[in-house]
Amino acid sequence: MNIQNEMSHNEIVRAKLTALRCEHRDLDEAIAALASQQLTSSLALQRLKKQKLVLKDRISRLEDELTPDIIA
Repeated sequence: MNIQNEMSHNEIVRAKLTALRCEHRDLDEAIAALASQQLTSSLALQRLKKQKLVLKDRISRLEDELTPDIIA
């Protein structure tokens, strides 16, 4: 096993966070583009918004995983 090529758990989580944030940003742009169109179905818009919320929850969970628990 080559230890130098392996990523730590925190590095993996940070990489996932970067990818999820990018996907979240892309969904935000797609929602804005659809909202500006008059012929857009509200169902498609609702689905994108729901998907965006799911991504936000996943991002929050991963951020919590990186933040150490501090017991006061």
